Amino acid sequence: MSIAVAQPRCVAYDVTANAMAHAKAVRAAEARVVVFPEMSLTGYELDAAPVSPDDERLAPIVAACAETGTLALVGAPVPGPRIGVLAVDGEGACVAYGKVCLHDSEAARFVPGEPAVIEVDGWRLGLAICRDTGIPEHAAKTAALGIDGYAAGVVHADDEAGLHGERALRVAADHAVWVATAAFAGPTGGGFDRTSGRSGIWSAGGELIAEASGEPDDVVRAVFSKPSP
Repeated sequence: MSIAVAQPRCVAYDVTANAMAHAKAVRAAEARVVVFPEMSLTGYELDAAPVSPDDERLAPIVAACAETGTLALVGAPVPGPRIGVLAVDGEGACVAYGKVCLHDSEAARFVPGEPAVIEVDGWRLGLAICRDTGIPEHAAKTAALGIDGYAAGVVHADDEAGLHGERALRVAADHAVWVATAAFAGPTGGGFDRTSGRSGIWSAGGELIAEASGEPDDVVRAVFSKPSP
């Protein structure tokens, strides 16, 4: 299965503009699954209004997914309210996940979700958002659901560019699954004037297969196959 990690340019609070950027990334990725950063659809703006799965502003992403056969895992505040992942395909969108391990500032506005898995073409993908990836218990509970991979959207500062790689390697080592982490690039809210970019994809053996630059609009992809029985 082909998977990509994307770090589109983001305009704070502007779901319409950001949806267009997501659609562009989906087309550029040429992948079955495209993972986007935490709150990629609004920016890391904790006071952004939740985005409903039936929001018509998602239409460009739905159209791009219909053209390419892609499932897009889009970061957004969602009803609950939760910091969530919208799973978008050519048919529409649904809320696939809500962030479990909230920071204090996030917990003041959002409620936590539960570990979750989605299945794509026989692959079971565990979902995570930012701080989740730093809590070993989260990966353990997700892996207990039965997963082949762990897909995460994060926001890290530019001096934390190595952090998601360290966490990905731990998850791969602990659970023998591949990891795809989409990291925010460019400025966003929450004091993140400079973010890390450097989205990456790691094999179950801990090998870095693909890595994006630190710049907005970059997309990288990789193709995975399950080990032979």
